[in-house]
Amino acid sequence: MLLTEVMCSKKIRKKYFRKYSACRIIFLYLRIRLKREETIDYHIKTAWHAIARMYNQQAMKYDGTMSIGYALLNISSEEGTAAMKIGPLMGLEPRSLTRLLQSMEEKGLIFRQVDKNDKRSVKVLLTNEGKKMKEKSRETVLRFNEAVREEVSTQKLNVFFDVVQTINQLVEKNSIYDKVLQ
Repeated sequence: MLLTEVMCSKKIRKKYFRKYSACRIIFLYLRIRLKREETIDYHIKTAWHAIARMYNQQAMKYDGTMSIGYALLNISSEEGTAAMKIGPLMGLEPRSLTRLLQSMEEKGLIFRQVDKNDKRSVKVLLTNEGKKMKEKSRETVLRFNEAVREEVSTQKLNVFFDVVQTINQLVEKNSIYDKVLQ
C-alpha cells in the first residue's frame, strides 16, 4: 500500500487526524509499516556516513578532516576562489565556512587576500602546504571512485546516478508534501 493511499484512507484519517498532524501521521505510518532498512533515506544516509568516516580516517593521517579536503578541492590552485563561492559549493552556512577557513588558515593551508577589483570580496588562496594537501585529497577521492568502479558495473552506476539525480530534483521542487492531506 502506498503512503498516499494510506493518507487518503478514511479509516486512518478518522483514527489519527483529530489527534495528530500530517507529519505525525506519516511518522506513525512509517513506524508501523516500514523498517528503516526499507526507506530510501536510510540507505543514502548510511552510505554517506560510511564514506565520510572513511574520508576522515584518511584525512587524519595528514592532520586534516574531510571538510578541509573538500574545501581544498573547491579552491582553485592558481587563481584562488572567492570565499563567498566556497560555502554554496560545499553546502555550508556562512558561520560554518568562517570557522572552517579560520582552521585552514591556522594550519597554514590557505591565506586570504582582498580582491584587487572588488574590495568587498575576499579571495582564498592555497599555500604550498595547501596545494600538497589538495593533491592528497584529490588522490583519495579518485582512489575511492576507482574502487567503486572496479566493483560496480558502468550500467549500475549510470542507474545509480539517474536515481540520485531524480531524488535531488524531487527534493529541489520542494513540493513532496504539498498533496499529503487533500
